[in-house]
Amino acid sequence: MTVDAAEEIHYDPYDLELNANPYPMFRRLRDEAPLYYNAEHDFYALSRFDDVNAALVDHETFSSARGAILDWIKGGFAVPSGIVSFEDPPIHNIHRSLLARMFTPRKIGQLEPKIREYCCRSLDPLVGTGHFDFVGDLGAQMPMRVIGMLLGIPDDDHEAVRDRANANLRTKAGKPMKITTDAIRHLGDNYAAYIDWRAEHPSDDIMTELLTVEFEDETGTTRRLRRDELLIYINVVATAGNETTTKLIGWMGKVLAEHPEQRRALVENPALIPAAIEELLRFEPPALQMARSVTRDVEYHGRTVPAGAVMELLIGAACRDPRQYPPDGDVFDIHRESRQHLSFGVGVHYCLGSALTRLQGRIALEEILKRFPEWDVDLENAQLSSTSTTRGWDSLPAVVH
Repeated sequence: MTVDAAEEIHYDPYDLELNANPYPMFRRLRDEAPLYYNAEHDFYALSRFDDVNAALVDHETFSSARGAILDWIKGGFAVPSGIVSFEDPPIHNIHRSLLARMFTPRKIGQLEPKIREYCCRSLDPLVGTGHFDFVGDLGAQMPMRVIGMLLGIPDDDHEAVRDRANANLRTKAGKPMKITTDAIRHLGDNYAAYIDWRAEHPSDDIMTELLTVEFEDETGTTRRLRRDELLIYINVVATAGNETTTKLIGWMGKVLAEHPEQRRALVENPALIPAAIEELLRFEPPALQMARSVTRDVEYHGRTVPAGAVMELLIGAACRDPRQYPPDGDVFDIHRESRQHLSFGVGVHYCLGSALTRLQGRIALEEILKRFPEWDVDLENAQLSSTSTTRGWDSLPAVVH
C-alpha cells in the first residue's frame, strides 16, 4: 500500500500489503493521529515513543490480564495460569520469578559454545555454494535448537516442536488469528510426554527445575506447579524464544543487504556487532504491536479513551520515532547513539529471553560474516510470514559472493 497525504489514515494490523511496509503509515500516525481509533476492529493505538513507553510501564491502567494480543482480548478468552505476558502483578510477579531463575546469566553463558558450534555446523556446508537462506538454513532452525537445549527436548523433536509452536501464531491472509477455547485448553499438550519423561529422568534443564521448584502462590500456599501450569510454562518458553530470534535473523539478512557499507564495517570491526544487533531490533522489531485493556478513562492528545477499550501499543512506530532517535528514526545506522528501544518491551513485562536473543543474534551474525561477507537477497523468492503478532520472513534466500 502506498501512503500519501491525500489518503485517509487507516492502520489495520491484518492488512498484509500494509504490513509489508508499515513505516510510512506509522510516520503519519505519529505526526497526524498520535491517538488513533480503528472503528472496524474497535481499538485505539498509540504510536509515539513516550506514549508507548509510558503505557507499557503503567500496568494498572493498561492491563495484560485479558491478554496481550488484539484477537485474544476481542474474543474474551480466559487466560490460563502461567502465560506471564497475559498477567498483571501480583500474580505476574510470582510466575515471572519462577521463569527468571531459569534464564540466569550462568545458564545463558553456558549456551554460547553450543550455539556457536550449531551455527558453524549449519553454515559450513553452504560455503562455496553461492546461496544461503537466512531463515530456512539458520533462522528457523537455531532458536528452537537453543530452546530445546534449555528445556531438555530431544534433538530429533526440535523441528516438530517448532512447527507446532509457529502454527499457533499463523493467520490466514488478512484475517484475525483463529483462537478457540479448545485450542487454549490444549496449548501445552505437545509437551506432555516430555514432562512425563523428565519426571522419571531428571536432568540439568528448565523442565526438571519447573517440575521440582516450590513457590508461594497468590493464596500464600507453598506448592509445586500443577501439571496444567507446567504445560503452559513450557509452551510459553518454547514459543516466545523461537519466534523473536527467527525474525531477528531474517531481518539481519535483508537490512544488511540494503546497507552494504555498514555490513562491510562489521566485517572489518566485529566489535560493532552488538550495537548492530540493537539497531536491527530497533529498526525492524519482530513484534509490531502489543495490546492492552484500558482499566480507566484516560486522556491522550485531547481525547478520552474510555475504560474497557483495547489499546494497541505500536512498538514498530515508537521504535522509529525521531523524537527518541534523532534526526530520523527511519534511517538504519549501526553507529547511532545508544538509546532505549522497546522491541523487548519495558517494565514488568520486559522480555526474560532478551539476553538469549541478543546472544544468538550476535553469534549468528559473527559466523555469517566470517563465511559470507557479501550477499544480495532474492526478494522475488522471499516469503513474508502471515501473522499479526510478529513480522518477519518465513524464507529469505540470498546470493552470496
